[in-house]
Amino acid sequence: MTEEQPQPEEKKKEKKSGPSGAPAWMVTYSDLVTLLLTFFVLLLSMASLDPVRFTEASSSLRDAFGMHEQPAQVDFTLPILPSPPKTEFSPINQTMTVKIYRKIKTLIDADELTKDVEMIQQDGDTIILRIDDSILFEHGETKLNPKAYSLLRYISDIIRPLPLRLRIEGHSDSVTTNPLSNWDVSIARSVAVLRFYKKGDHLPLDRMAAAGYGAQKPVATNDTPEGRAKNRRVDFVLKADTINSFDRSDNNPNDIPF
Repeated sequence: MTEEQPQPEEKKKEKKSGPSGAPAWMVTYSDLVTLLLTFFVLLLSMASLDPVRFTEASSSLRDAFGMHEQPAQVDFTLPILPSPPKTEFSPINQTMTVKIYRKIKTLIDADELTKDVEMIQQDGDTIILRIDDSILFEHGETKLNPKAYSLLRYISDIIRPLPLRLRIEGHSDSVTTNPLSNWDVSIARSVAVLRFYKKGDHLPLDRMAAAGYGAQKPVATNDTPEGRAKNRRVDFVLKADTINSFDRSDNNPNDIPF
């Protein structure tokens, strides 16, 4: 009989156990909480920073988290620069000029002076009060007619409270034996009106100017006596009282202001 060989002992199967430590989702969750905590600590530390630097830091954090679809908007207040020096009167727009034109026209119509003063609105911001030379001067003279004093005072009373500058322009016809004589007369007449206003303190000198154009700016033909009479005139050019309102002149290069 053969001896029975001893059967090997059955090895005990080892049980498979899971990985040691916290679950995988817990690690991800703790990382997220740590990042959130760091984010809020960062916000608290930058509470006293200016808005521009705060926005830059916020944009950097957005990029770190992959949230850069839209560009970061800088929310801050622009510095307020000091305004430029103002004149005595603030600039007025075209709408205000129309209102002033209507006001002056109402006064002239009410006082029945339309025969002596012609009103013209030009270029949106310019008002012209046109007076024939025969009302202000004797024929060929450059000295004011005393009968015109009341009319000149009336015009200054209208202009004084309004935010307007005054340019007094003298004009003549083309009939002359000397090409410069009409130009000299137009200058002398405009200056005579300016001196009247300055001497009587009717208007301040810094709001006035005088110019003479001779026959260079006719408003009618010089071929008829009627046309020449219209060309002999004094224009009271009123403009909004802005800085250099008369320096931006639209005159022709050949015009020679006084």
